[in-house]
Amino acid sequence: MKIALIDYRAGNLTSVKKAFAALEADLFVPTTPGELHEASAVVVPGVGHFGATGALTDDWTGTIRDGIAAGRPLLGICLGMQWLFEGSAESPESAGLGLLAGRCYRLPGESNGTSVKIPHVGWNALDVRREDSIVDSVASGSQVYFTHSFVAPITADTVAVTEHGQRFAAVVRRGHVAGVQFHPEKSGDVGLAILRNFLRLCR
Repeated sequence: MKIALIDYRAGNLTSVKKAFAALEADLFVPTTPGELHEASAVVVPGVGHFGATGALTDDWTGTIRDGIAAGRPLLGICLGMQWLFEGSAESPESAGLGLLAGRCYRLPGESNGTSVKIPHVGWNALDVRREDSIVDSVASGSQVYFTHSFVAPITADTVAVTEHGQRFAAVVRRGHVAGVQFHPEKSGDVGLAILRNFLRLCR
């Protein structure tokens, strides 16, 4: 099983590689879209501005879509999860992949008259909303590590939510496409459990 780790210059891939290596997964970083045909699954990580996803040009997105249509699992991490949606207020001119309905938006800096620190950085709890294989063995209340200012809306595809001033989607899944707003590679045993569950989708 070979997993393609997409590098669009939006974050350091080293920690993601290390986490998957701990699970004995075989990752490679494709340099051309054609190399994605060698992959049994795709991981799209990322941090920073939504506009960075513009580096994933039509040839990349088309090949990724073709793989999904053929049943190839995909996992989006942080910015990579937001890219699964239709777009983001952070970069209105940049289209998302559009696999999930809705647009991402900035967390408000105030809730019920109380100031909320943005960006949201640090450990926070997952509230698991429904049973799903992507959260097998992950208890509601488990702590994971976040660093972000923008979030995805809560929809029918939401598996778990987190609250920082307001609730937002923290884990999503539709079919063999999944996303996590937090960084599983920085979230200890809980993060590894999520990645292990994703690997099971790839078999």
